[in-house]
Amino acid sequence: MDAWGITAVAGLELGHHTLTERPTGCTVILARDGAVGGVDVRGSAPGTREIALLDPVNSVERIHGVTLAGGSAFGLDAASGVMRYLDERDVGYRLGDKVIPIVVGAILYDLGLEGDRKIRPGPDCGYSAADVASAGPPAEGSVGAGAGATVGKLGGGRRMKGGFGTASITLASGLTVAAAVAVNAVGDIVDPATGQVVAGMLDEAGAFVDARIYLRRDATGPTGPAGENTTIGVVATNATLTKAQATKVAQMAHDGLARTIYPAHTAGDGDTVFSLATGAWAGVPDVTLVGALAADVMAEAILRAVRLAEGLPDIPSVGDLGR
Repeated sequence: MDAWGITAVAGLELGHHTLTERPTGCTVILARDGAVGGVDVRGSAPGTREIALLDPVNSVERIHGVTLAGGSAFGLDAASGVMRYLDERDVGYRLGDKVIPIVVGAILYDLGLEGDRKIRPGPDCGYSAADVASAGPPAEGSVGAGAGATVGKLGGGRRMKGGFGTASITLASGLTVAAAVAVNAVGDIVDPATGQVVAGMLDEAGAFVDARIYLRRDATGPTGPAGENTTIGVVATNATLTKAQATKVAQMAHDGLARTIYPAHTAGDGDTVFSLATGAWAGVPDVTLVGALAADVMAEAILRAVRLAEGLPDIPSVGDLGR
């Protein structure tokens, strides 16, 4: 099958590892030849790794992997396994006779699903995800970093299953822009084309509460568990971008997150979007165009994440509700 989603960007590979002991896991995007990277963090409770080096004023230009993981801050360890995998294959930043893989990452909170046993993605999870990474069409739904993701936690009511999704667009010119995202939002997922809630808060009868109405009706009520949310993702392009331009694309990609998640970028979220630019396309890049397309594919990937997810006991999916 032809590559689709984020692997439609030539030079990128994606792999998942989903733990069997409970719903959690990690997702790895590899750029073995390196890609210029950027990042934008909009949530107030982020969990991230190595994002300082993505600042345009800092010297390292290219990164070799992005790790998205469940497990809250414990899941940041998954990136160590990705580093080990790349190091064994001599992939990384060359400094003299040494090679240092540059692997950035972000995590989401899914510890509410682990029960009494402490089961979190670690280095072995990252290594396994990197080991199966390929340029083929990525699996979506309840896999990898999206395995333990949930949405609709405002007010402590019934929540629904989140997940992992990806999307891409290729123009006639050959410019490709793509996104991959693990959706673990506190509120609702809304289809911007219709304005309808796709997944989110449920009442006892299984009907959508609609966070937009809930917050206006009960603005002084509970607004969800702080730090137990977060949507994390990557946008990528085959255009040639500087670090500053890649950072701008990551910023604009958050527009897609805000179109589909309500509320987004809250005090209890760690919403983080990375951007990658491989430079394989020979055209002259228009950063505004790339950023606008990044927002579009991010929104599509978020919708796919919840629509393709599989439900858990007492946590239904979109498919379980027949919607």
